[in-house]
Amino acid sequence: MEAERKAMQMPGDTTQLPIPFHDKITYKVGNKVICCLDGARIGIQYDTSFAGESCDLYHCVLESKSFLEKMTVLEHTVPFFLPIREAENEFLSSNAIRFIDHVGDLLQAYVDRREQVRLIKELYGNQIGELYHSLPYHMIEFVIEDFDSKVTVSLRYADLISTLPTGVSVLAWPMHQSKKSSDKIAPHLKGNGVGSHPIPARLTYAEDALRTMSLPEAYAEIVLNLPQALQDMFPHTSST
Repeated sequence: MEAERKAMQMPGDTTQLPIPFHDKITYKVGNKVICCLDGARIGIQYDTSFAGESCDLYHCVLESKSFLEKMTVLEHTVPFFLPIREAENEFLSSNAIRFIDHVGDLLQAYVDRREQVRLIKELYGNQIGELYHSLPYHMIEFVIEDFDSKVTVSLRYADLISTLPTGVSVLAWPMHQSKKSSDKIAPHLKGNGVGSHPIPARLTYAEDALRTMSLPEAYAEIVLNLPQALQDMFPHTSST
């Protein structure tokens, strides 16, 4: 979070760009406000939201030396870890509208992923033992520890405009093994570490939920069914 805040304050990437929208003709298109500035410049304000509530504002100023030359990004407040320069090289020279829309998609998807993580921490922080994520929140990993088994969740997003993960792994590791279960292990296998290092089991219902629901909704679905799923997978484990 600190890195993101500092990124917003870098020269040329500040959140307080002086875009004088007052007394200018502006156009609102979706979550974007587009304004014609002095000279051959265009200012864009991106309004992001989550669950119907407004979140961050971002700005970008495009400039052209003349109406015959292609536009370039003069300044912006897009976080440094989002590929605005790649988008500039790919889209801006041929289609400014496509560039403007693509940057808006990048920003909204980033805020959406970030806020989903913030919400599960706020709602279920007492159950989440560890949580790691990349700066753009396109790689997320966390551990659920409030049950008899340790559940590890790993999410990977196909690209930076995705809000649902495509790469999902949910594994349950039995933490408490009863003596009855241990006694069922063949004596010749105990010396090979079988039983002392239990093999994790995939929670396919949890993976399906994470692929089709927002992270907070999927998390609620997972923990609701987790006790029974763990009991079915590890019938001989016990917390006592």
